[in-house]
Amino acid sequence: MKKLLITLLVLCTFAAVQAQKITYLNTEYMLNKIPAYKEAQKQLDNLTKQWHAEIEEQMAALKALKNQYQTEKMLLSNDMRTKREQEIAEKEKEIRELQKKRFAPDGDRFKKEQELVKPIQDELYNAVKENAIAQNYGLVFDVATGKIIYSDVKLDISDAVLKKMGYIK
Repeated sequence: MKKLLITLLVLCTFAAVQAQKITYLNTEYMLNKIPAYKEAQKQLDNLTKQWHAEIEEQMAALKALKNQYQTEKMLLSNDMRTKREQEIAEKEKEIRELQKKRFAPDGDRFKKEQELVKPIQDELYNAVKENAIAQNYGLVFDVATGKIIYSDVKLDISDAVLKKMGYIK
């Protein structure tokens, strides 16, 4: 019932704002046509490969440390076994921290992407917004992400719906 009401309200709004048009674009296609974006992606890919290689190298060292420990385990005293197990645990922790530093949501890769790609995306968004205003588009959909990337505030019926429901005056 709620979905039907919302759908009807949206359709009524679109009918009421006949001058507004809806269009779509494909940001993935557009970004791939921008040389600076391609270069930024190339830099990110190269950094990612370097960071993966760095982690793989440390994982190989950890594996060697574990293999050596397993080979010598029977010959080691309890104190030496404990010391080696701590070394292994520290190395595992070090690798996890490096992975987090490089690839966590707020890690080096994200920061580098923000530095290299975000300005290009912002430039694209601003061009889309300017074009939408000039062409009188009410909504611009991005087929690459499935999201609305521009909407005219005149089309927002949130307050009207809340008022109808009695939540605001």
